[in-house]
Amino acid sequence: MRRVGFIVNPIAGMGGAVGLKGTDGDEILERAVKLGAERVSLRRAEEFLRALGVVAQTIEFWTCPDGMGEEAFLRAGVRCTVIPGRRGKTCAEDTKQAARYMLEHNLDIIVFFGGDGTARDILDSVDMKIPVLGVPSGVKMQSGVFAVTPRAAAELLIKYLWDEVPLKEAEVADVDEEAFREGRLSARLYGYLLTPYEPDYIQGMKAPTPVRDDVVENMRAIARWVVEHMEDNTVYILGPGSTVKAIMERLGLESTLLGVDIVADRKLIERDVGEREILEVIRGRRAQVIVSPIGRQGFIFGRGNQQISGRVLRVVGKENVLVISTREKLEGIEYLRIDTGDPEVDRLFQGGLKVLVDYGVFKMMMVK
Repeated sequence: MRRVGFIVNPIAGMGGAVGLKGTDGDEILERAVKLGAERVSLRRAEEFLRALGVVAQTIEFWTCPDGMGEEAFLRAGVRCTVIPGRRGKTCAEDTKQAARYMLEHNLDIIVFFGGDGTARDILDSVDMKIPVLGVPSGVKMQSGVFAVTPRAAAELLIKYLWDEVPLKEAEVADVDEEAFREGRLSARLYGYLLTPYEPDYIQGMKAPTPVRDDVVENMRAIARWVVEHMEDNTVYILGPGSTVKAIMERLGLESTLLGVDIVADRKLIERDVGEREILEVIRGRRAQVIVSPIGRQGFIFGRGNQQISGRVLRVVGKENVLVISTREKLEGIEYLRIDTGDPEVDRLFQGGLKVLVDYGVFKMMMVK
């Protein structure tokens, strides 16, 4: 019987929809809770277990007490072995201890639920001595150890346990959360973990946007077209990233490089907003979302812009989503991806989607 470790970071992802860009630190976590943050990782863990179907009954799962794993198994109705560990409030050290325990007991693989910070904790504990698989549940997911969705992670785990896919050394990277909240992206490569690999199932490490004259001019051309076609009495929800920032620069407005801003009638209405503020502003009004895909990964929703949630997209509608990208970035992306955590919304975007790649020039991309 295959033996699988199962570790959940219970606070991972809680800062996303409320616009806090992470949950590192007690003060930030407390703010996230006050803002109504949801337990993202628990929901993703349950989704993963249910996606395994009857195969889950053929796997011997070892997991942590309470919110670090046990609770997800109780919700999904799947058997598990609970290893020694702290109940109640936990911290990064609990994750590290659990990973070391699973390594010492020679499990086949560790599946973890969190973001880049959790990946770093796993790296510190096991290095490349045991395979791991990350299920995306955080705000920051720059690393290459994550599956594209919980369902994809479940399918990839099955393939690995039955010797259908190889292992690969995948990058573990993380950003400075404090700098991230201030609009500065300070990323660092910390090391590598062994991960089951299948290109359609693993997201890969985020690629940075090059700063060259031709790329900058491409961004400006895209921004010029967007601004010229902005309509009155329409709310524009602008996602993070340098390509979208060029639109704000064209408008002469201050922007949040790594957050979400709202513009109407060419004026800044709200800056660095969360899901709740977006829903309040667009209530009863026509709205459009403008986003750019993440380099190499191809995600347009679900990575770093969780404020533009499934609930927001239900109100706005697929027809009012504009995806923009420089030509160079799009050349490195095979598919666009979406992972809002709302399967119905994700299905709405499957198929073809036009991407603005230059002044008035669109390219059709498939969404998976």
